[in-house]
Amino acid sequence: MTWIRKLAIDLGTSNCIMWSENEGIILNEPSIVAVEAENRKVLAAGNEAKKMEGKTPDYIEIVKPISEGAVIDYEVAVGMLKWFLREVMGSFWFLGPEVVVTVASGLTQVEQRAVLDAVAEAGARKVNLIDTPLAAAIGTKIPIAEAFGNMVVNMGGGVVEAAVIASGGVVTSKCYRGGGSRIDEALAEYLKKKYSMAIGDQTTELVKIKLGTAVKLKKTEMLSIGGRDLVYGLPKNIELNSDEIFEVIRPMLDEVILVIKETLQTTPPELVADIADRGIVLIGAASKLRNLPLLLTREIGVAVHLALEPENCVVKGAGMAMENLEIYRKLTR
Repeated sequence: MTWIRKLAIDLGTSNCIMWSENEGIILNEPSIVAVEAENRKVLAAGNEAKKMEGKTPDYIEIVKPISEGAVIDYEVAVGMLKWFLREVMGSFWFLGPEVVVTVASGLTQVEQRAVLDAVAEAGARKVNLIDTPLAAAIGTKIPIAEAFGNMVVNMGGGVVEAAVIASGGVVTSKCYRGGGSRIDEALAEYLKKKYSMAIGDQTTELVKIKLGTAVKLKKTEMLSIGGRDLVYGLPKNIELNSDEIFEVIRPMLDEVILVIKETLQTTPPELVADIADRGIVLIGAASKLRNLPLLLTREIGVAVHLALEPENCVVKGAGMAMENLEIYRKLTR
């Protein structure tokens, strides 16, 4: 029995998910941190910090250290990872875990290095990186070693990645920096402009879940929400409908369609034929938007399938790579 704990980490823009050998997913919390504004000391992270969002005094700042898949506040990112590792390590903490952490394929070498360094500084004794599309393919049990083309589209909170995988590696890929969080921003901006109303992140998420759709619904749905009137500063309630939310979301979905098309355009013809036969696999939390597979199938002309538990495919694949590091050694670095 080894006393060195093995972990896999999906360090996402919206959520940080951790997997442990023989245990599976052991942590899934928002990538958000509450810090003291003056000295940047971490006061809370994850779920605890999320509860404080929009409700803090001036001396406490709420920070999201990961944006579009990259570390944008290194010090706070390290503090957040230390907080999460303390939660999951228990008596193993003093040894430091071996870690496989996923990185978006579109990140620069400097951005990838920042992720590796942040995890190492947070307490990991050894860190390996694996590209998100490869981890996703492993997690969805796609036979990546075969000489057949498979396409995976990852829709995360900050990044949309489309990748074609064959013969154990990524043949071609495209990355668009703007995933589910871009939809949230568009919704909040729409409400400000049309209704002169400000809403919190939790309300924005509720609107996206309840009314969001990639294809216009035959029967319009309604939702009542509350926020703050930007003119008078008083509480305000309005009725939203699914048709208007569809119009707000659609431009972001056009970007997803473009990323997939551009990826296919740079893919060898033989592999495109394989993809036409096998279809495209959708993963990532943002891929759960209602009717998204239907829209993409119509626009791309290839069957698009939503993976089981799409939000967990990446960390599961990274976990499988961690468990079988000798087999997947060529895929990590």
